[in-house]
Amino acid sequence: METKMIGNKITEARKKKTISQAQLAELLFISPQAVGKWERGESLPDIITFNRLAKILDVDLNYFSEDFSSMVNEHPPLSPTEVETPKSKLNWDMSRWNWVDADFSGLKNLNEKFSFSNMQRCKFIHSELSGLLLKSNNIDRCDFSGSDISNSHIRNSCLANSLFKDCSLKEANFSGSYVSGCDFSGADFSGTVVKSGGFEKCMTLNTVWNGTSFSGSQLAEIVFNGTLENCSFENCSFARITFQNTILTNTFFKCRSLKRIKFIDCQADRITYEFLKNGKADLSGITLME
Repeated sequence: METKMIGNKITEARKKKTISQAQLAELLFISPQAVGKWERGESLPDIITFNRLAKILDVDLNYFSEDFSSMVNEHPPLSPTEVETPKSKLNWDMSRWNWVDADFSGLKNLNEKFSFSNMQRCKFIHSELSGLLLKSNNIDRCDFSGSDISNSHIRNSCLANSLFKDCSLKEANFSGSYVSGCDFSGADFSGTVVKSGGFEKCMTLNTVWNGTSFSGSQLAEIVFNGTLENCSFENCSFARITFQNTILTNTFFKCRSLKRIKFIDCQADRITYEFLKNGKADLSGITLME
């Protein structure tokens, strides 16, 4: 089956829907150049993209070919060396958009061009989001449970009422962002940096804090438990912060006031104990470790 005929079919259906090549590319999360190649008969979409294309253009798969299955076998998807972007790192531009009730669960490489977007009730469960860049995003009631968000940058964004259970947030960087009402139970914040902005009313049951740094941040209504090791709190403000059944080792506190922190059944090593003592924290709930 000639690719030129398929290209003409795509062109006709696209024009009938009165959408441009660029608009079609945006809906498919691919480059406009790829759509242009299809319509010129220089290449073909893969079978998954054909399915999505048919739905967008409101046509049946048989519209493209009476013998669609043989056409796919004759013209398999482009090899990794032929596609416009590497298979391991798709260049999808999902920025500056309003995403509501979208389900991206289990997908990979959703790590670029996601900024300036409003995302509500979206699902990213068990997704590969390492290196994600979020800038000036509004994220509300989304579910990122079990996803890899390590080495990501969340800048000047608002994250509210969302699930990050069992996520990897290793080496992530939160800058100027406000996080409220989120559930980070079981998440790993090893090496994460939180600079300016704030965290409040978040669930942190069994969360891993190892080498985590809070700087110039507002922390409110959070209960820390488990083990805090090699962490730091510098120039932070606290409101109704509780450390309960927590072991604090080599953790640095340099803040104007630690009086609003409550310690319940906690243990601390000598250096952490002295940091807290110097900040005039209430040490009645802390046992000094030998």
